[in-house]
Amino acid sequence: MKQPWIHNAKTDWWFILSPPFLVLLIIFLFQKQIQGLENHYSFYTWLFLIVFVDVAHVYSTLFKTYFVKAEVQRRKLLYLGVPIISWCLGIALYQFGALTFWSVLALIAVFHFIRQQYGFMRIYARFEPDNWRKKIDEVAVYAATIFPMLYWFQTPRAFTWFVNNEFEWLESLPDYIGVLKILYVFMLAIWIIKTIIEVVKTKAINIPKTALITGTYLSWYFGIVYFNNDLLFTFLNVVSHGIPYIALIYIREIKQKDQRQLNWMQVFKSFSGIFLFVGIILGLALVEEFLWETLVWNEHFSLNLAVSENLLQFLVPLLVVPQLTHYLLDGFIWRKQKKVS
Repeated sequence: MKQPWIHNAKTDWWFILSPPFLVLLIIFLFQKQIQGLENHYSFYTWLFLIVFVDVAHVYSTLFKTYFVKAEVQRRKLLYLGVPIISWCLGIALYQFGALTFWSVLALIAVFHFIRQQYGFMRIYARFEPDNWRKKIDEVAVYAATIFPMLYWFQTPRAFTWFVNNEFEWLESLPDYIGVLKILYVFMLAIWIIKTIIEVVKTKAINIPKTALITGTYLSWYFGIVYFNNDLLFTFLNVVSHGIPYIALIYIREIKQKDQRQLNWMQVFKSFSGIFLFVGIILGLALVEEFLWETLVWNEHFSLNLAVSENLLQFLVPLLVVPQLTHYLLDGFIWRKQKKVS
Protein backbone atom coordinates (compact mmCIF):
# COMPACT_ATOMS: atom_id res chain seq x y z
CA MET A 1 0.00 0.00 0.00
CA LYS A 2 1.02 3.61 -0.50
CA GLN A 3 2.21 4.92 2.86
CA PRO A 4 0.63 8.30 3.71
CA TRP A 5 3.78 10.08 4.84
CA ILE A 6 3.46 13.83 5.39
CA HIS A 7 6.93 14.44 3.94
CA ASN A 8 8.84 11.17 3.73
CA ALA A 9 9.49 8.12 5.90
CA LYS A 10 12.74 9.41 7.38
CA THR A 11 11.51 12.90 8.28
CA ASP A 12 8.15 11.71 9.57
CA TRP A 13 9.74 9.06 11.72
CA TRP A 14 12.38 11.18 13.40
CA PHE A 15 10.37 14.35 13.97
CA ILE A 16 6.71 13.28 14.21
CA LEU A 17 6.42 9.60 15.12
CA SER A 18 9.53 8.71 17.11
CA PRO A 19 9.47 11.26 20.01
CA PRO A 20 7.29 9.21 22.42
CA PHE A 21 9.24 6.02 21.68
CA LEU A 22 12.65 7.67 22.01
CA VAL A 23 11.69 9.53 25.19
CA LEU A 24 10.34 6.34 26.78
CA LEU A 25 13.52 4.48 25.84
CA ILE A 26 15.63 7.23 27.42
CA ILE A 27 13.47 7.18 30.55
CA PHE A 28 13.74 3.42 31.02
CA LEU A 29 17.49 3.43 30.39
CA PHE A 30 18.41 6.54 32.35
CA GLN A 31 15.59 7.20 34.82
CA LYS A 32 17.93 7.68 37.78
CA GLN A 33 20.18 10.05 35.83
CA ILE A 34 17.19 12.02 34.57
CA GLN A 35 15.97 12.52 38.12
CA GLY A 36 19.46 13.68 39.03
CA LEU A 37 19.25 16.31 36.30
CA GLU A 38 16.01 17.59 37.81
CA ASN A 39 17.47 17.68 41.33
CA HIS A 40 20.64 19.56 40.37
CA TYR A 41 19.89 21.29 37.07
CA SER A 42 16.16 22.09 37.21
CA PHE A 43 16.74 25.45 35.50
CA TYR A 44 18.12 23.72 32.41
CA THR A 45 15.38 21.07 32.25
CA TRP A 46 12.83 23.90 32.50
CA LEU A 47 14.68 25.92 29.84
CA PHE A 48 14.84 23.03 27.37
CA LEU A 49 11.45 21.38 27.89
CA ILE A 50 9.19 24.29 28.76
CA VAL A 51 10.78 27.23 26.96
CA PHE A 52 12.57 25.66 23.97
CA VAL A 53 9.89 23.05 23.20
CA ASP A 54 6.53 23.81 24.79
CA VAL A 55 6.45 27.60 24.48
CA ALA A 56 8.41 27.58 21.22
CA HIS A 57 5.88 25.31 19.51
CA VAL A 58 3.20 27.91 20.25
CA TYR A 59 5.13 30.51 18.26
CA SER A 60 5.72 28.15 15.33
CA THR A 61 2.02 28.72 14.54
CA LEU A 62 3.01 32.21 13.36
CA PHE A 63 4.50 30.64 10.22
CA LYS A 64 1.07 29.32 9.28
CA THR A 65 -0.94 32.36 10.33
CA TYR A 66 0.29 35.86 11.12
CA PHE A 67 3.49 35.61 9.06
CA VAL A 68 1.48 34.70 5.94
CA LYS A 69 0.10 37.94 4.51
CA ALA A 70 -2.38 36.28 2.14
CA GLU A 71 -3.75 34.11 4.95
CA VAL A 72 -4.29 37.08 7.26
CA GLN A 73 -6.02 39.05 4.51
CA ARG A 74 -8.26 36.08 3.72
CA ARG A 75 -9.41 35.67 7.33
CA LYS A 76 -8.89 39.07 8.93
CA LEU A 77 -11.75 38.73 11.37
CA LEU A 78 -10.44 35.42 12.68
CA TYR A 79 -6.84 36.54 13.16
CA LEU A 80 -7.71 39.91 14.66
CA GLY A 81 -10.61 38.64 16.72
CA VAL A 82 -9.12 35.56 18.40
CA PRO A 83 -6.36 37.40 20.36
CA ILE A 84 -8.90 39.99 21.55
CA ILE A 85 -11.35 37.26 22.54
CA SER A 86 -8.52 35.39 24.30
CA TRP A 87 -7.62 38.41 26.42
CA CYS A 88 -11.22 39.26 27.25
CA LEU A 89 -11.99 35.63 28.11
CA GLY A 90 -8.91 35.51 30.32
CA ILE A 91 -9.89 38.69 32.17
CA ALA A 92 -13.41 37.37 32.70
CA LEU A 93 -12.15 34.04 34.05
CA TYR A 94 -9.63 35.74 36.34
CA GLN A 95 -12.49 37.55 38.09
CA PHE A 96 -13.50 34.16 39.52
CA GLY A 97 -10.04 33.71 40.97
CA ALA A 98 -6.61 32.63 39.76
CA LEU A 99 -7.34 28.94 40.38
CA THR A 100 -10.49 29.06 38.24
CA PHE A 101 -8.53 30.83 35.51
CA TRP A 102 -5.79 28.20 35.44
CA SER A 103 -8.22 25.29 35.80
CA VAL A 104 -10.20 26.35 32.73
CA LEU A 105 -7.00 27.04 30.79
CA ALA A 106 -5.69 23.59 31.73
CA LEU A 107 -8.85 21.92 30.40
CA ILE A 108 -8.55 23.88 27.15
CA ALA A 109 -4.90 22.83 26.90
CA VAL A 110 -5.79 19.17 27.49
CA PHE A 111 -8.42 19.36 24.74
CA HIS A 112 -5.83 20.92 22.42
CA PHE A 113 -3.31 18.16 23.11
CA ILE A 114 -5.94 15.48 22.51
CA ARG A 115 -7.12 17.05 19.26
CA GLN A 116 -3.55 17.23 17.96
CA GLN A 117 -3.23 13.47 18.21
CA TYR A 118 -6.60 13.06 16.51
CA GLY A 119 -5.50 15.46 13.78
CA PHE A 120 -2.29 13.55 13.07
CA MET A 121 -4.28 10.31 12.96
CA ARG A 122 -6.64 11.82 10.37
CA ILE A 123 -3.72 12.98 8.24
CA TYR A 124 -2.17 9.52 8.26
CA ALA A 125 -5.55 7.92 7.49
CA ARG A 126 -6.36 10.31 4.62
CA PHE A 127 -6.04 7.62 1.92
CA GLU A 128 -8.42 5.29 3.75
CA PRO A 129 -12.20 5.17 3.25
CA ASP A 130 -14.49 6.46 5.98
CA ASN A 131 -15.73 3.20 7.47
CA TRP A 132 -16.00 1.38 10.79
CA ARG A 133 -12.27 0.64 10.80
CA LYS A 134 -11.40 4.33 10.73
CA LYS A 135 -13.99 4.95 13.45
CA ILE A 136 -12.18 2.46 15.68
CA ASP A 137 -8.92 4.34 15.06
CA GLU A 138 -10.60 7.60 16.03
CA VAL A 139 -12.08 6.14 19.21
CA ALA A 140 -8.71 4.56 20.02
CA VAL A 141 -6.97 7.96 19.93
CA TYR A 142 -9.57 9.46 22.23
CA ALA A 143 -9.34 6.45 24.57
CA ALA A 144 -5.54 6.70 24.64
CA THR A 145 -5.72 10.34 25.75
CA ILE A 146 -8.98 10.84 27.65
CA PHE A 147 -8.75 7.79 29.91
CA PRO A 148 -5.37 8.80 31.43
CA MET A 149 -6.76 12.29 32.08
CA LEU A 150 -9.84 10.83 33.79
CA TYR A 151 -7.48 8.72 35.89
CA TRP A 152 -5.57 11.88 36.81
CA PHE A 153 -8.77 13.63 37.90
CA GLN A 154 -9.47 10.86 40.44
CA THR A 155 -5.94 9.99 41.51
CA PRO A 156 -3.57 12.56 43.08
CA ARG A 157 -0.51 13.08 40.87
CA ALA A 158 2.91 14.52 41.72
CA PHE A 159 2.71 16.91 38.77
CA THR A 160 0.47 19.64 37.42
CA TRP A 161 -0.51 20.97 34.05
CA PHE A 162 -0.15 24.60 35.13
CA VAL A 163 -0.65 25.12 38.87
CA ASN A 164 -1.35 23.12 42.01
CA ASN A 165 -4.93 21.95 42.65
CA GLU A 166 -6.08 22.85 39.12
CA PHE A 167 -8.13 19.61 38.87
CA GLU A 168 -9.02 19.39 42.56
CA TRP A 169 -12.68 20.24 41.93
CA LEU A 170 -12.98 17.12 39.77
CA GLU A 171 -11.90 14.80 42.57
CA SER A 172 -15.40 15.00 44.06
CA LEU A 173 -16.85 13.05 41.14
CA PRO A 174 -18.07 9.48 41.86
CA ASP A 175 -15.30 6.87 41.80
CA TYR A 176 -15.15 5.53 38.25
CA ILE A 177 -11.60 4.14 38.21
CA GLY A 178 -12.71 0.49 38.17
CA VAL A 179 -15.01 0.94 35.18
CA LEU A 180 -12.43 3.19 33.52
CA LYS A 181 -9.73 0.51 33.60
CA ILE A 182 -12.08 -2.06 32.03
CA LEU A 183 -13.09 0.31 29.24
CA TYR A 184 -9.49 1.32 28.63
CA VAL A 185 -8.25 -2.26 28.26
CA PHE A 186 -11.32 -3.19 26.19
CA MET A 187 -10.80 -0.33 23.73
CA LEU A 188 -7.08 -1.06 23.41
CA ALA A 189 -7.84 -4.74 22.74
CA ILE A 190 -10.45 -3.86 20.10
CA TRP A 191 -7.97 -1.58 18.30
CA ILE A 192 -5.20 -4.20 18.38
CA ILE A 193 -7.54 -6.92 17.08
CA LYS A 194 -8.85 -4.62 14.35
CA THR A 195 -5.29 -3.80 13.27
CA ILE A 196 -4.27 -7.46 13.17
CA ILE A 197 -7.35 -8.38 11.10
CA GLU A 198 -6.55 -5.56 8.66
CA VAL A 199 -2.98 -6.79 8.24
CA VAL A 200 -4.09 -10.39 7.69
CA LYS A 201 -6.75 -9.42 5.15
CA THR A 202 -4.84 -6.78 3.17
CA LYS A 203 -1.27 -8.07 3.68
CA ALA A 204 -0.35 -4.42 4.37
CA ILE A 205 -0.23 -1.99 7.26
CA ASN A 206 -0.49 1.78 7.52
CA ILE A 207 2.86 2.26 9.22
CA PRO A 208 2.68 5.95 10.27
CA LYS A 209 -0.92 5.73 11.49
CA THR A 210 -0.23 2.62 13.55
CA ALA A 211 2.96 4.14 14.99
CA LEU A 212 1.10 7.38 15.81
CA ILE A 213 -1.68 5.63 17.73
CA THR A 214 0.77 3.29 19.49
CA GLY A 215 2.96 6.22 20.51
CA THR A 216 -0.09 8.08 21.80
CA TYR A 217 -1.09 5.15 24.01
CA LEU A 218 2.46 4.79 25.35
CA SER A 219 3.19 8.46 26.02
CA TRP A 220 -0.11 9.25 27.75
CA TYR A 221 -0.24 6.04 29.80
CA PHE A 222 3.36 6.10 31.00
CA GLY A 223 3.47 9.88 31.36
CA ILE A 224 0.30 10.17 33.45
CA VAL A 225 -0.67 6.77 34.89
CA TYR A 226 2.45 4.60 35.22
CA PHE A 227 5.01 7.20 36.28
CA ASN A 228 3.99 9.63 38.99
CA ASN A 229 6.86 12.04 38.44
CA ASP A 230 6.84 15.69 37.42
CA LEU A 231 9.91 15.66 35.17
CA LEU A 232 9.02 12.39 33.44
CA PHE A 233 5.49 13.64 32.77
CA THR A 234 6.83 16.89 31.35
CA PHE A 235 9.48 15.09 29.29
CA LEU A 236 6.94 12.75 27.67
CA ASN A 237 4.11 15.25 27.42
CA VAL A 238 6.03 18.22 26.03
CA VAL A 239 8.39 16.46 23.62
CA SER A 240 5.68 14.17 22.19
CA HIS A 241 3.47 17.19 21.54
CA GLY A 242 5.80 20.06 20.72
CA ILE A 243 8.40 18.50 18.40
CA PRO A 244 5.84 16.92 16.00
CA TYR A 245 3.90 20.19 15.86
CA ILE A 246 6.97 22.26 15.00
CA ALA A 247 7.97 19.67 12.39
CA LEU A 248 4.50 19.72 10.82
CA ILE A 249 4.56 23.51 10.60
CA TYR A 250 7.95 23.53 8.90
CA ILE A 251 7.11 20.70 6.50
CA ARG A 252 3.68 21.96 5.47
CA GLU A 253 4.21 25.71 5.54
CA ILE A 254 7.81 26.03 4.32
CA LYS A 255 9.35 22.83 2.97
CA GLN A 256 6.44 21.81 0.72
CA LYS A 257 5.68 25.28 -0.68
CA ASP A 258 7.27 26.93 -3.70
CA GLN A 259 8.86 30.38 -3.82
CA ARG A 260 5.69 32.06 -5.07
CA GLN A 261 3.69 30.71 -2.13
CA LEU A 262 6.40 31.45 0.40
CA ASN A 263 7.10 35.04 -0.69
CA TRP A 264 9.46 36.54 1.91
CA MET A 265 9.50 33.30 3.94
CA GLN A 266 11.51 31.49 1.26
CA VAL A 267 14.60 32.45 3.29
CA PHE A 268 13.60 29.65 5.72
CA LYS A 269 13.63 26.93 3.06
CA SER A 270 17.40 26.52 2.85
CA PHE A 271 19.43 24.40 5.27
CA SER A 272 20.58 27.51 7.14
CA GLY A 273 16.99 28.74 7.05
CA ILE A 274 15.99 25.85 9.30
CA PHE A 275 18.23 27.27 12.01
CA LEU A 276 16.77 30.74 11.45
CA PHE A 277 13.25 29.28 11.78
CA VAL A 278 14.18 27.54 15.03
CA GLY A 279 16.03 30.62 16.27
CA ILE A 280 13.00 32.85 15.81
CA ILE A 281 10.59 30.62 17.71
CA LEU A 282 13.14 30.05 20.47
CA GLY A 283 13.78 33.79 20.74
CA LEU A 284 10.08 34.59 21.02
CA ALA A 285 9.67 31.83 23.62
CA LEU A 286 12.53 33.28 25.67
CA VAL A 287 11.00 36.77 25.61
CA GLU A 288 7.62 35.45 26.77
CA GLU A 289 9.08 33.36 29.56
CA PHE A 290 11.28 36.25 30.69
CA LEU A 291 8.11 38.30 31.14
CA TRP A 292 6.36 35.47 33.00
CA GLU A 293 9.31 34.91 35.31
CA THR A 294 9.98 38.56 36.14
CA LEU A 295 6.35 39.70 36.42
CA VAL A 296 4.46 36.66 37.72
CA TRP A 297 6.25 33.43 38.69
CA ASN A 298 9.67 34.54 40.04
CA GLU A 299 10.76 30.91 40.19
CA HIS A 300 13.85 30.59 38.00
CA PHE A 301 15.02 34.21 38.06
CA SER A 302 13.57 37.48 39.25
CA LEU A 303 14.06 41.23 39.01
CA ASN A 304 12.00 41.66 42.19
CA LEU A 305 9.31 43.61 40.40
CA ALA A 306 6.28 43.99 42.62
CA VAL A 307 3.06 43.62 40.60
CA SER A 308 -0.21 44.35 42.40
CA GLU A 309 -3.11 41.91 42.36
CA ASN A 310 -5.23 44.51 40.56
CA LEU A 311 -2.71 44.61 37.74
CA LEU A 312 -2.28 40.84 37.63
CA GLN A 313 -5.93 40.32 36.68
CA PHE A 314 -5.14 42.08 33.40
CA LEU A 315 -1.46 41.14 33.03
CA VAL A 316 -1.79 37.36 33.42
CA PRO A 317 -4.57 37.08 30.80
CA LEU A 318 -2.47 39.28 28.50
CA LEU A 319 0.57 37.03 28.87
CA VAL A 320 -1.64 34.01 28.16
CA VAL A 321 -2.91 35.50 24.86
CA PRO A 322 -0.26 33.81 22.63
CA GLN A 323 -0.95 30.42 24.19
CA LEU A 324 -4.74 30.69 24.20
CA THR A 325 -4.72 32.11 20.67
CA HIS A 326 -2.67 29.09 19.62
CA TYR A 327 -5.24 26.74 21.19
CA LEU A 328 -8.23 28.49 19.64
CA LEU A 329 -6.75 29.00 16.16
CA ASP A 330 -5.79 25.35 15.94
CA GLY A 331 -9.48 24.54 15.74
CA PHE A 332 -9.63 26.41 12.41
CA ILE A 333 -6.28 26.36 10.64
CA TRP A 334 -5.86 22.57 10.29
CA ARG A 335 -9.29 21.62 8.98
CA LYS A 336 -8.21 21.67 5.35
CA GLN A 337 -5.09 19.66 6.07
CA LYS A 338 -7.05 16.87 7.68
CA LYS A 339 -9.09 16.39 4.52
CA VAL A 340 -6.41 16.50 1.85
CA SER A 341 -5.45 13.39 -0.07
